[in-house]
Amino acid sequence: MDVIELVKAAVFGVVEGVTEWLPISSTGHMLLLDQFLTMNVSEDFWNMFLVVIQLGAILAVCVMFFHRLNPFSPSKTAGEKRETWTLWAKTIVACLPAAVIGIPLNDWMEEHLGSPFVIAAALIVYGVAFIVIETVRERRVQNLLAEGRPHAVQRGGKHFATASSAEPPTLSELADADARVKTLEELDWKTAIGIGVFQVLSIVPGTSRSGSTIIGGLILGCSRTAVAEFTFFLAIPVMFGASGLRLVKYFLAGNVPTAMEAAVLGVGCLVAFLVSLLVIRFLMGFVRRHDFKPFGWYRIVLGVAVIAWFALTGSAA
Repeated sequence: MDVIELVKAAVFGVVEGVTEWLPISSTGHMLLLDQFLTMNVSEDFWNMFLVVIQLGAILAVCVMFFHRLNPFSPSKTAGEKRETWTLWAKTIVACLPAAVIGIPLNDWMEEHLGSPFVIAAALIVYGVAFIVIETVRERRVQNLLAEGRPHAVQRGGKHFATASSAEPPTLSELADADARVKTLEELDWKTAIGIGVFQVLSIVPGTSRSGSTIIGGLILGCSRTAVAEFTFFLAIPVMFGASGLRLVKYFLAGNVPTAMEAAVLGVGCLVAFLVSLLVIRFLMGFVRRHDFKPFGWYRIVLGVAVIAWFALTGSAA
């Protein structure tokens, strides 16, 4: 058993667990990391590993939101169970655009758009999008305040006005209070499907599945908390479906993982699961009082750094 390869797998697991839920592109980071930390595995296994390691991350969502997602929970009322089934139905329907468009194009995208420069361009473009969208939302609130129409913010079960609160709400909180869809319960079918359409954008490496759905949700009038939660739930059928499809293709091609490769996959998934538990909790706390601009700036800086690095070294594929 090669300990070095297991350590590499753990590093990939950390990167997957962090970047899968933050809107900064997990696949983009994994492909970039591979440029510097290549694992000693077959090409077919690597292509499978890159997708299936996401199972560790998605299991963290299943664990953390088990009660919310479980329609059979004995502690739920009949109405709450119906709401859970409705949430599942909206989630499945929202995944259909990505399934119909993404699956046929997946192999072509990986073959032709997996270069560091494409990843960098996607990082920058959507980084700018985050900053612009959040700025527009906040300026709308600033204009309303300037016109003498302060918004009351719902927090902790009570309203408080911007002028009288002992702890004044942040501008980003006020922007969320101005959102049309503040909670998942307010998410209508049209908005859910619209977010699903935006998810199709994530087939381009470097875009970020969570990034594309969050941008879509913000544009369509969702609060950050609502769209972040819906993004987590959308990941369940998407990742299970993508992982299952990749495993089927891997085994149908006659591949059988070695004991070392199986251990690498196990370590990567386990680490991704553990790290995801922490990252999801962090993100849900973060978005309650902060906007997504820091992630936008991070994407831009990383994208520029990637372009500079590979332009100077000439090592991009």
